[in-house]
Amino acid sequence: MASQGSASRAFITGLSGPTISPLERAFLREAQPWGLIIFKRNISDPSQVADLARDFRDAVGWEAPILVDQEGGRVQRLGPPHWPAYPPGAVFSAIYDRSPASGLAAARMGAHLIAADLRALGIDVDCLPLADVPVSEADPIIGDRAYGTEPGKVAALAGAVAEGLLAGGVLPVLKHLPGHGRARADSHKELPVVDTDGATLERTDFAAFRPLKDLPLGMTAHVVFSAIDAHAPATTSVTMVREVIRGFIGFTGLLMSDDVSMGALSGTIAERSQAALAAGCDVVLHCNGDLTEMSEVAGVAPKLTGIAATRAARALSMRSQGEAFDVAEARRIFNAMVA
Repeated sequence: MASQGSASRAFITGLSGPTISPLERAFLREAQPWGLIIFKRNISDPSQVADLARDFRDAVGWEAPILVDQEGGRVQRLGPPHWPAYPPGAVFSAIYDRSPASGLAAARMGAHLIAADLRALGIDVDCLPLADVPVSEADPIIGDRAYGTEPGKVAALAGAVAEGLLAGGVLPVLKHLPGHGRARADSHKELPVVDTDGATLERTDFAAFRPLKDLPLGMTAHVVFSAIDAHAPATTSVTMVREVIRGFIGFTGLLMSDDVSMGALSGTIAERSQAALAAGCDVVLHCNGDLTEMSEVAGVAPKLTGIAATRAARALSMRSQGEAFDVAEARRIFNAMVA
């Protein structure tokens, strides 16, 4: 099996269920997505998930990345009875307020434990950490998923989580660039518009991402920042990607869109995908497993080349088997820390 996806196209796909159907297998072989993202509909038990990971990689012919949203709290695709429940980001925020060192240690250890769970299944990318900085009037879609409301603390805890994942051999995905914390709507359902002035955004929302600019992977926010680009959300805004995500924040990693099937975006799936790529996203993320939509994305996603391919290769070069780790002892310590 090839070590790199030299034939890969610039998108990450979902699948409809816990196994790959014959039609999906043919699609994967032909379309060559760069990666796979899995959801609860794709999960039943550990052996099934491991089989799905192997089958996907067999279909595309290389050790392609496999992603999951495993944050803890409300966003945890793998959960009891087969996998532990993990706390949301707010728990680490509270520990940090009592003792910054303890908060950072708990965040890192929790992420290392999550990585151990994922690596055992063949999953090597976690869509974590968040560096979103919520405000009191925002929609609760971020809420307790966040690591606090102060940019410095959010960045520190997010950095600790990224360290823990990498130590466990799993790549982190920084989200949601350049910030979903002020959104007054859930972008899964509708398009949020943030009217805060640019100077305030730079001091708060955007500032939390800057210390994390060298993480290997990042995900955009389907949020309009009217002070910078009143017409397009960050995902499809050339200005937001160039001037804020790559510019002010300085993000250097592979940039993926958030899910292009979400309600925040408009147009056909093909049009949304084209707009995200034209804005500067390196790859398009499509999650719902609808084969018709998957084919639309594949139809407009180019081969992964140039700077996008370089960023992808850099990210994958950071995959590892993980550090030696006594999982049972670490879980005992971690449970005591977050109790």
